[in-house]
Amino acid sequence: MDGSNEVIPEEPTEGRTGVSSEPMEMSQDGQTAQEMAVLPEQPVPMCPVVAINNVDGGNSQGMDSKEARLFAFRGPIAVDQPRSQHALKALSLSKDPLAAAKEKEGAPEDAAKKEGAREDAGADALLGPLWSPSGMTIRGILPSTWARRQDTTALRTALGEDTAGTTHPEGAGPPGPPLALPEPKGAISSPRSGCREQETQQRSGEDDGRDGSASLVWEAMPGMLFQEDKQTRLHPLSLSWVLGYNSSLAVHSLMDREDRVLLYVSSHTVVIHDVLGNKQNHLQGHTNAISCLCVSEDRRWVATADQGPDALIIVWDSFSGIPVRTIFESHPEDGVSAIAVSRDVKYLATISAATVQRVCVWNWTSPTEKPMCSTELRPEFGYQDYVIFNPQNPYEFVSNSKTQVIFYLWGNAGLQYGAPLLNSQTFNSVVGHFSQSVFHFNNLQALTGTSAGKLVVWDTVSPHTPSKELQVKPHSMKATKLVPMQKDSLTVLMVFESCIVTGDVKGQVKFYNGELQLLTCYSHSKVGPIRSISFSKTPPDPLGASPACSTSCTSSSQPFVARNFILSTSDATVLHVATDRTNFEKVMEEAKKAVNAIACHPRQALIAVGSHCGLLKVWDYQQTKYLVSRIFTEAGIQCLSYDTEGYFLAAGFTDGSIYILDAISLQSSCKEFKFSRGPVTHISFSHDLEYLATADENYSVTVYKRVLQNGSRCWEHLAGLRSHYKPIRSILFGVQLDSNKPRLLSLGEDRQLVEYDLNSSSKDHLVVLHRDQVEQVAVPLCLAWYPQLSTESFILTANNCYKMKLYNTTTKMCRKTLLGPTYGSPLEKIQILPTTDSMDAQKRYLAYITKDKVGLQILPVDGNPHKSSAFICHPDGVSDLASSYDGRYIFTAGGQDCTVMKWEVNLNALDAAASLGGKDLIPFYSLLDGGREGEFFRELEDYFYYAQLRSHGIDTLETRQVSTHIPLKEIPSVMRAMGFYPSEEEIEEMINEVKFSKYVDTGEEVTKINLGDFIKLYINHRPVFGLSMKKIQRAFQVLGYDNENGDKVIDRGDLLLLLQCRGEHMTEDELARCLTTLLGKHPGGGGSEPDTYDPSGAAALTEEEIPEEITAEIFAADILGLPIAEPEQKNRRKKS
Repeated sequence: MDGSNEVIPEEPTEGRTGVSSEPMEMSQDGQTAQEMAVLPEQPVPMCPVVAINNVDGGNSQGMDSKEARLFAFRGPIAVDQPRSQHALKALSLSKDPLAAAKEKEGAPEDAAKKEGAREDAGADALLGPLWSPSGMTIRGILPSTWARRQDTTALRTALGEDTAGTTHPEGAGPPGPPLALPEPKGAISSPRSGCREQETQQRSGEDDGRDGSASLVWEAMPGMLFQEDKQTRLHPLSLSWVLGYNSSLAVHSLMDREDRVLLYVSSHTVVIHDVLGNKQNHLQGHTNAISCLCVSEDRRWVATADQGPDALIIVWDSFSGIPVRTIFESHPEDGVSAIAVSRDVKYLATISAATVQRVCVWNWTSPTEKPMCSTELRPEFGYQDYVIFNPQNPYEFVSNSKTQVIFYLWGNAGLQYGAPLLNSQTFNSVVGHFSQSVFHFNNLQALTGTSAGKLVVWDTVSPHTPSKELQVKPHSMKATKLVPMQKDSLTVLMVFESCIVTGDVKGQVKFYNGELQLLTCYSHSKVGPIRSISFSKTPPDPLGASPACSTSCTSSSQPFVARNFILSTSDATVLHVATDRTNFEKVMEEAKKAVNAIACHPRQALIAVGSHCGLLKVWDYQQTKYLVSRIFTEAGIQCLSYDTEGYFLAAGFTDGSIYILDAISLQSSCKEFKFSRGPVTHISFSHDLEYLATADENYSVTVYKRVLQNGSRCWEHLAGLRSHYKPIRSILFGVQLDSNKPRLLSLGEDRQLVEYDLNSSSKDHLVVLHRDQVEQVAVPLCLAWYPQLSTESFILTANNCYKMKLYNTTTKMCRKTLLGPTYGSPLEKIQILPTTDSMDAQKRYLAYITKDKVGLQILPVDGNPHKSSAFICHPDGVSDLASSYDGRYIFTAGGQDCTVMKWEVNLNALDAAASLGGKDLIPFYSLLDGGREGEFFRELEDYFYYAQLRSHGIDTLETRQVSTHIPLKEIPSVMRAMGFYPSEEEIEEMINEVKFSKYVDTGEEVTKINLGDFIKLYINHRPVFGLSMKKIQRAFQVLGYDNENGDKVIDRGDLLLLLQCRGEHMTEDELARCLTTLLGKHPGGGGSEPDTYDPSGAAALTEEEIPEEITAEIFAADILGLPIAEPEQKNRRKKS
């Protein structure tokens, strides 16, 4: 059996008996286990926006020789990965929070209280003065400075911790029992509930021994989060409300009696929701979706963990909403799959999500970043996804997977565990999959619920004695009984006070005594599979209590009174159960499947939310309440759209059908249409409400028309067309420039922008007016009408290379290419933010989403990185974007995380950030390697002025005219000299961009460019990331073949043929000139003028310098002359 040396835990409480280890007879109904001793009752109380700075666009690396770079190889270049952000730095507490808690709790007045304080030493209330953070943390963005630092030695000594060193190293034993500290004057302690009443008079700094600037944690009280005034929004986007939650995680009740304050997880955010007060508070700090959480018995301390890159463990104070401890790189492999907190709240147990799982025990009140002890589990134990401490012993805990239960002990010798064997042969009965495990309150046994409706009773093999020398080891646990409780699968198992509580797939909650005799049962026909149960902190009023039992009776003559509790189900429903009235009250009902569709009403504060489960809800986002809903049982909702007046709401479904609904009642205004062969991905109305267009996964566009029939207007199918051969990314209605008639465009990943002729289209015949290719290499991802900020009208697109492009609405000519936001992934959807009458008409803004972020961009777009800001919204992916009719709010849908987030817009903060970034060329200098004073900029100046000399003739003796400009024809040469190798189409777009920049306003063409404009042109057009060896290797994978050594190679003749016949064709003379220049051979003697170059002898040179078989490494290093990494250098030497 795996495990380290024996660990001696604390002495368990004696004098209790529990489930017998002797064989027992099972009752026919499986409800009870009979021969049990009654246990004495002993009540047990119920158990801590990230703004992302835009990264620069990267710097392309050129060739070593400046002269050779003037005439470089042409064609699209490879892209590299973005520059990584700075590593996170760990936060640490300057004062042990538990020590501070006990200092606040105070000393008892007699020995009995002192002894009780020793037993309950822990985090009943984390009230000590801490560093108070004013910001959240993600990679590269550290929190603001905490309030102050304080010496922790005295308080840690008071807790009985070792102060000779900084903390207990990994494998060190647990600290001794803490000492009670004096009770401060003016405070009445209530350790069980975590509440405390303050005297009305303020204590001075001299009275409490502090400077008077007590931290928020020290002063925090229950309900404080919702009593504070609304804070000033300091970021361009601030999370305002969250709809939906992660129904696979538990929902916890934080308040007492009839209050409805819930704590749950939505994506990467912890939500504290006052249901009756209609308020929310959000605990933000994770950059990945939260994978697990646990809450202390007094409901004050919340520990959350996530899975993914830079996974974090954060401990929160739920009273103040402050993160009091952050553990970085706890499980760097894959994050955390399960977490638990000890009853004294001093220790955390975590299990990693890696293939080989690692179990760690943390003293989170210590500033160390290392666990106290840890061990690895064998993969055959299965994926351990549940863990819980023994409430009677913080040095003992249990975890389970679907197939294996593991018991742990930790202490001076480290962490040891035992994995007792249990299968169908053990008891000759079906066991089922394990769900959850708990320790019996007798402290001798443990229980595990199974999918077969049974409870596994774990007991010690050897008899227990009070001697510490014979303490129970984890591998001494053995399955002694398999108790059939019911036929339905058990999903929840917990110990509450002196009861064992179960929840099952039928929505039943059953209470058993320590002998597993049924006490009472609560059930409701409309309650789904139970995911969690959370009890009120205080019992109901005994005067009005009755033995409420809805579907079964108690086995005792004494009335059983349970506390009110909160139920959460796996189908995303939360209910409040009043035990004295057997009343099931629905608190929340959210989408249980992916939420991919949202749409905002064009004139009212309403948003429609559609889910794959068929649930459609309309929500008043000002009053934060639901108005109306409808469930479609046939298929899931994929997309939604209001018309421009707000009369209709169109919904596209996963089965290809569409519904046109009344926007208020959600009743169908016409029959269902089903003309799409695949899920409808986009849907949109024309501005005049005459047309409705959809796009589907079959690459088709379908148009519906509103017609007059029998004196009333109704919708009918007009025509459809498979107009793309790759997924359609956007469909967009607009208005023709010379009339008020609608125009329809669609954009696909096939790089085609298609415009349809609606006037000429007839029944079953959709006419295409124009078809334009908008990209050469990049893939366009989204489309929008650009606001009329100048005389010329534009269409705005964004592609997967982080570029935004402006196309003339009439000619479809690319007029500008601009650097877009670079936040780890390209823009997926864009939307022009609506304006209000009070806003400047020339100040417009763009809302966008990337793979996992939402952001704002100041218009006009010019490549300035400071004019954009983004925030993590849905780490697992954003599926849709919508903005309110007045532009005050932005909404994002999280797809698989089943949530919708409401973001409040603060345009002043975005404008301020742009102003702080500098004016004119200052923001662009920062995007050059080394900035304005760097070598790269000086090199750029040299090339720019050399191009001036070339334009006048290198060898001329005539007087030169000094100028700050170069002719447009020199732009390609300087670009290539700087390491950017544009294709011929890209060169044409650059020259046209400058040439026609003033044509609409002045009617004249621009013929030259200055250095400042050239820098902007270079930054906006160059690839966002540098040359990539991987991109070249991928090209060889596609174009090459395997030689006898197994390497991907291209034949020399094939390469020359490809360059002349594929892509942008090169003539033989152009190819010869490029190759001889790249190889550093100038037959004409190396003249400076390219027009004097004689390509004779190039063929012989090519055969001499270029091998017959060319690998990616040879092509990059020997032909292009680019520096490559050492591993590729070694491969190149071997192959040559």
